[in-house]
Amino acid sequence: MSKAPRMDISPRVFKVFRRHLTVYRRNWKVSLTFNFIEPLLYLTALGYGLGVYVQAIEGLTYIQFIAPALIASSAMFSSSYECTYGTFIRMEFQKTFQAMVATPVSMDEVALGEILWGSFKSFLYGSVILLVILMLGLVASPWALLVPVVLLVSGMLFSAMSMIWIGLFSNIDSFNYYFTLIITPLFLFSGVFFPLSGMPAIVQTLAWASPLYHVVNLTRSLVLGDVGLHLFWNFLWLVAVAIVLAPVAIHLMRRLVIK
Repeated sequence: MSKAPRMDISPRVFKVFRRHLTVYRRNWKVSLTFNFIEPLLYLTALGYGLGVYVQAIEGLTYIQFIAPALIASSAMFSSSYECTYGTFIRMEFQKTFQAMVATPVSMDEVALGEILWGSFKSFLYGSVILLVILMLGLVASPWALLVPVVLLVSGMLFSAMSMIWIGLFSNIDSFNYYFTLIITPLFLFSGVFFPLSGMPAIVQTLAWASPLYHVVNLTRSLVLGDVGLHLFWNFLWLVAVAIVLAPVAIHLMRRLVIK
């Protein structure tokens, strides 16, 4: 039985990241505005609109409850869009991957660079939402300074998930299924809009399989100052799954591009 080829990773991966950053600097205002508006609409419509009619949840007003979770969901969507549509366009239409592997940069480094770039987008957009809720007076603890660390790790996880989908279903039309069948259920059933304690026991148990559930727990607890050992296990879960999924994503992308 043949062994899987060893990953070819070196510091050249940061050249891939720098290339994406250079391109992004040309249109960052439009991109940042687009990814900023949607969570802001949720915050306004649900927090200040629906929140008037919702009773306190775990001693919090509704906007206090959902605001930290929107940091997590914004990070998930930004890295997921970047590493599905963005990655596919660079690979299939712009032929950026093929151009990069014609240099000393390996396909493994290109794939890891994509994951790092998706992680950066998660960090960037989640941090913008964090800044917004800070200005709204919804940050109650200096522990919120650790939220960007959570966003970086979760961004790697969601980026790897998205690239695994590309590796398995290399068709831009399939991304609709990815967001409908995977990302949207995570968005709705990971404690963003309501506590899962009111859901059936099986749902609460299955929530541990949701990456967003752990990110929501971390961001909400850090923003509100509810720190404890439970946060360590949530963070460890994210790190472990990111470490497992990243090599899978790299292998599938290598197999897809290097035929």
